[in-house]
Amino acid sequence: MSPRKRYWLMKSEPTDFSIDDLQRVGTEPWTGVRNYQARNFMRDGMQIGDGVLFYHSNCDVPGVYGVAEVASTAYPDPTQFQKKSKYFDPKTTREEPRWFLVDVGFVRKLDAPIPLETIRAHADALGEEFALIRKGSRLSVLPVTAAQWKVLLALEAK
Repeated sequence: MSPRKRYWLMKSEPTDFSIDDLQRVGTEPWTGVRNYQARNFMRDGMQIGDGVLFYHSNCDVPGVYGVAEVASTAYPDPTQFQKKSKYFDPKTTREEPRWFLVDVGFVRKLDAPIPLETIRAHADALGEEFALIRKGSRLSVLPVTAAQWKVLLALEAK
């Protein structure tokens, strides 16, 4: 029996990497996560085929812009070893890497983005445990329940 599919929300600043970039390249390593909880979600929780809501942050209209899927099991983020990378970590070694990533594969762009303000307006349906709209939560990788996934994608303007 295969493990149960999980769902995630992954944030990226569109000036760094957007849903259009993912559509163009098809699959991309999700580099640069430097938060232990977000790393643990990728390293310990994500499985190939899990659903991903692609969220644009730090832009005029933050929100969900597309759907992707986890395309690999977790492996060490190579940027932690690259001295010229903004994600270089001098305290990690190849023998004992600190930071992990997964590859993310493009599924589709939404017909129209689901803005954060729309998501907040549906907080009751999403539940107070939904980390994206919880005060003080700034994680770049968040778990999403199957019910939250359905609610969020139902908000897509068709």
